Amino acid sequence: MDDALFLGVDGGATRCRVRLRDENGRILASGEGPAANIYINRDTAFDAITATVAATLSQAGLAEDRLSRVSAGFGLAGVSQPADADFLAAAFTHFNRVVIVNDAVTACLGAHAGKDGGAIIAGTGTAGVACVSGKTRIIGGHGFILGDDGSAARIGLEAMRAAMRAHDGLCEATPLTASLLQDFGSDPVLLTNWALQAKPGDFGAYAPKVFAAARAGDSTAQRLIAAAASALDDLARAVTRLGAASVALVGGLAQSIEPYLAADVAAILRPALFDAVDGAIFLAGGTAAPTEARPGIGISSD
Repeated sequence: MDDALFLGVDGGATRCRVRLRDENGRILASGEGPAANIYINRDTAFDAITATVAATLSQAGLAEDRLSRVSAGFGLAGVSQPADADFLAAAFTHFNRVVIVNDAVTACLGAHAGKDGGAIIAGTGTAGVACVSGKTRIIGGHGFILGDDGSAARIGLEAMRAAMRAHDGLCEATPLTASLLQDFGSDPVLLTNWALQAKPGDFGAYAPKVFAAARAGDSTAQRLIAAAASALDDLARAVTRLGAASVALVGGLAQSIEPYLAADVAAILRPALFDAVDGAIFLAGGTAAPTEARPGIGISSD
């Protein structure tokens, strides 16, 4: 009888990552594809996920008649109702088992190697999650319109809003606001037209520029970063009230935002042991080699 295999998928607003491990936790193949956020565009996310999974299985040399060996865990941005999970699961009926949850859950499972704990996801979007005594509770994660406070997307959006206000003389112009306007030829119409079509990831791409400006002393950038950090502080405190004694800060924004967090929040933070892709593998019943767990591992749960 063939050994069991475990597939982990992390689909976010920036990219889709896939990893295949054997029953001993050894990596057999891995792949990366484009953004896969169900909330933004379900069909596009579906295509990105299925293509990246197929490429990873092909890399492992796994023939179609052996796919029944695979148990798969999916952590996907934007999954909030059974219909979303059912839509994707229908494409993987040839697998032994498929479990689909919000990517906040798999980020938390990975961060604590499948054990109890909490996580704050700070990437293109944001969410808090507590996995305690077999129960999972997500706080936030409601998407760009109704949530994502403290996210890279929100920082980018607020920076653009500040740039437009500065152009209109409604607030003080700073090097950051001037630089952002210059990216659009100092033409507010071009900026407006861009914003009408922009996705959260497009706004989030400007977050590094805001952090750089904050480090250089730009007052607008410092105000925006402080507001984002405060929103993440609130998430972390809410997660601890749900019983999570330790919290991992994960996501593409984590390293940049951590120095701005409140002292009481910084005191409960612990390094993530594994990433969200392995969290999806834990979800599916698999394992990861203990020697691969390392503090400070880079996480991308966008």
